[in-house]
Amino acid sequence: MLLVENGRVVTRSNANPYIEDGAVAIDGTKIVAVGGREELRRAYPEATCLDAHGGLIMPGLINCHTHIYSGLARGLAIKGCNPTNFLENLEQQWWNIDRHLTLDGTRACAYVTMMESFRSGVTTIFDHHASFRQIPGSLFAIKDVAQELGMRACLCYEVSDRDGKQKLQESIQENADFARWAAAQDSDMIAAMFGGHALFTLPDEALDAMAQANDGLTGFHVHVCEGMNDVYDSAQKHGCTSIHRLLDHGILGEKTMLGHCIHITPADMDILASTHTKIVNNPQSNANNAVGTAPVLEFFKRGITVTMGTDAYTHDMLQSLKAFVPLQRLNSALPNVAWGEAMTMLFKNNAEVANMYFSTKPQGKPLGVLEPGAAADVAVFDYPAPTPLGADNIDGHILFGVEGHDCRTTIVNGRVVYRDREFVDCDKEKIDAFVMQQAKELWGELNGRAY
Repeated sequence: MLLVENGRVVTRSNANPYIEDGAVAIDGTKIVAVGGREELRRAYPEATCLDAHGGLIMPGLINCHTHIYSGLARGLAIKGCNPTNFLENLEQQWWNIDRHLTLDGTRACAYVTMMESFRSGVTTIFDHHASFRQIPGSLFAIKDVAQELGMRACLCYEVSDRDGKQKLQESIQENADFARWAAAQDSDMIAAMFGGHALFTLPDEALDAMAQANDGLTGFHVHVCEGMNDVYDSAQKHGCTSIHRLLDHGILGEKTMLGHCIHITPADMDILASTHTKIVNNPQSNANNAVGTAPVLEFFKRGITVTMGTDAYTHDMLQSLKAFVPLQRLNSALPNVAWGEAMTMLFKNNAEVANMYFSTKPQGKPLGVLEPGAAADVAVFDYPAPTPLGADNIDGHILFGVEGHDCRTTIVNGRVVYRDREFVDCDKEKIDAFVMQQAKELWGELNGRAY
């Protein structure tokens, strides 16, 4: 029994949203009680106490869209890489990197992504992977790292024809093999989606092959209209929009999540709403790639469930939250919008999607909330509030005050993986050495010289 105590508890439960001096009692992988500190101390006198040091005790954060394959890119400069548009950025940087990723390189990327996520209070990730040098076994390599470290992860592979038919077939097979494996597991820690890259790299036969290989096993996770390439390709080659193509090929549905959707039409939005298809917004990445700002406020008006991700621009979901609001206000020229949508995306919709993939498993438990019976996914953030803080203004403090680097402790499924800013139960020195070696090998290959 573990008692996370001495903090302000933000439950995200309507029944009891905020406890000033609270605690969370954990037994195994579940939360068994949430309440006042003294009350739970009396109820569980034998529990091991984990001190929150007066910080915020919150549900673990969920990242609905990231890219593990970018894990070794920090500080990297590729000779000749100077993109002037989105496609050039893909060709010169990201596709170049993933064409050089070995399975060991993929493992190193997974270590970086997951450990950085823990440092920011993230306990669940939805990853969209690409490693076109070595595709077979890549999702299983990521899965092994997730199980080693204790990350809750939903994985898929990025199907694309950009490196030819053989690689496309291998990427479809990797999705199918992993989806079948995940479906057979009695686990609420590892799940699968069926990945697809942008539609301008997915001909009709590829979409049909994806739908056939998936055969209803899981939902799809596809990049859609991030740049204008999708818009032009679908219009010129197929005589319709990208969303219509996905509809025609049976890709849409309540378990499908589409990345970005910056350049879609009002009619496309109505299709997504009617099919209950989800969208994941990645505000910082979209701004960084200069591809535009998704009309998220309009998505909400049309009844589309919109989630929040990072696209691996950061692993800090609170950074994404903070970036989302001013970008939407700038896009709409209104200074009084997006606050409610931001909180709904990160704390309600992300949990809704995660629950579809993890809580329906035989061992599944509700995610994104601190209440009895929920999964013991907890993040503790140091936050000495400079102004009054309570149930009526906690969102304002989170939006304008709390940062991912304030995370002190992270617990996933009852396992303390990061405590008082130190990793628990892993050989960090060994992992760091492995990651550094893989980064040097990758950088050397990309630039034709040793590092």
